[in-house]
Amino acid sequence: MKLRQKVIFLAITPLILALCAIALAVRHQSNLLAQQQKAAIEQAYLASKEAELKHYVTLALHSVAHLSGSGRNDLATMDEAKRILSTLSFGDDGYFFVYDMHGRSLMHPRQPELVGRNLYDMRDGAGNPTIRRLLARARAGGGLERYTWVKPSTHKEVAKLGYVIPVTQWGWMLGTGIYLDDVERALARIDAQQRGNIHNTMLWIAGIAILSALAVGVSGLALNVSESRVADAKLKALAQRVVESQEEERARLSRDLHDGISQWLVSIKLQIEAGIVRLSGAAPQTEKAVTMFEHTAEQLNKVLGEVRRISHNLRPAVLDDIGLAAALAHLAGEFQQNSGMPVQFTARGSTDRLPDVANTVLFRIAQEALTNIERHAHASRIAVALTGEDGSVTLAISDDGVGFDTADIAQHPQRGIGLRNMMERMESIGGRFELMSGADGTVVRAHVENGK
Repeated sequence: MKLRQKVIFLAITPLILALCAIALAVRHQSNLLAQQQKAAIEQAYLASKEAELKHYVTLALHSVAHLSGSGRNDLATMDEAKRILSTLSFGDDGYFFVYDMHGRSLMHPRQPELVGRNLYDMRDGAGNPTIRRLLARARAGGGLERYTWVKPSTHKEVAKLGYVIPVTQWGWMLGTGIYLDDVERALARIDAQQRGNIHNTMLWIAGIAILSALAVGVSGLALNVSESRVADAKLKALAQRVVESQEEERARLSRDLHDGISQWLVSIKLQIEAGIVRLSGAAPQTEKAVTMFEHTAEQLNKVLGEVRRISHNLRPAVLDDIGLAAALAHLAGEFQQNSGMPVQFTARGSTDRLPDVANTVLFRIAQEALTNIERHAHASRIAVALTGEDGSVTLAISDDGVGFDTADIAQHPQRGIGLRNMMERMESIGGRFELMSGADGTVVRAHVENGK
């Protein structure tokens, strides 16, 4: 995987992870809120039904109050009361029932086959003694009781909420109830709606995650394309600069060899030939020949100096002879002499343990930095510092010139070639290159570990 692809991947991954964490948190909170809402709705619904049941039983008691309050407990009076209660109903499956305190069914309008049977020991599908529990509630003064019973309209056993009271003067248990399957269906609809809302929320979050990832990917791709174009332009400019530099170097060497060394050698050759001729002459001619040879020796010394200058430009031999610190001091002195700009050079610590290639890179960076200062900085003060400490060597070149915009230079394909050369030289040896520039000057810093 390429570096730019890794950068895009590292940008998208935290975004996706964050959105997944948000989605999980939202889902958990939504489920918790849905459960709490369902419980609240169920509690409120059942509370309303409980109040409704109490109201129904109160009305039923009022309908037979003239009989139960008469003080009579003969069979005819009780049969009349049961007849009146059997005619009372509410809804499709709302009715009243009567049992004696021993569990015998006395009146059941929807299930007349139960009348006369003792159901005290009857149990529901879960094994719970239904009538026994209702009687216990009635003996305790009456109240609500949950149980299961066959629903008349569906002939299926479903949950039921009953309310029973004792009719003490006749030894009865009077009660009614509502079936809870309607409540469960209503709660199931609410639950399904809440699950649908949670599902839609998850889809929204997933959509946002996908769009965000696509936006990051497209932005990264556009940035890659833009950076690639800039890099290609810089690479082409760099390649052209390399070719031009090579041609300029060849032309300079050609001029140096032709205009300097070649002409001197021709002159020396002619002087030597003339001196040889004069050696065969009289004494005055011999003396002139000696003088000519002395002049020839001086010219040979100049030729040697020119050869050393050309060689130094091609490969700084002082690096091999006297080391990096002395070579930089020599470079600073030459630059000050040629440009007229004062250069302060300082060396501190151990700086002589770097490999030859690292020494060459630091020397070339110093050359390039000083050349840039001379061309562009308009500086009045230049400082070159070489520091060796903690197993590393740092070269810093600073000036008080006008400075420049580093970001603009980095984006411009036709500028900053020299700076790019410095960076690439440092990257080739595993070093670190730093550049800081502003209105108060520029600092170039190159850092190399001794082990590099």
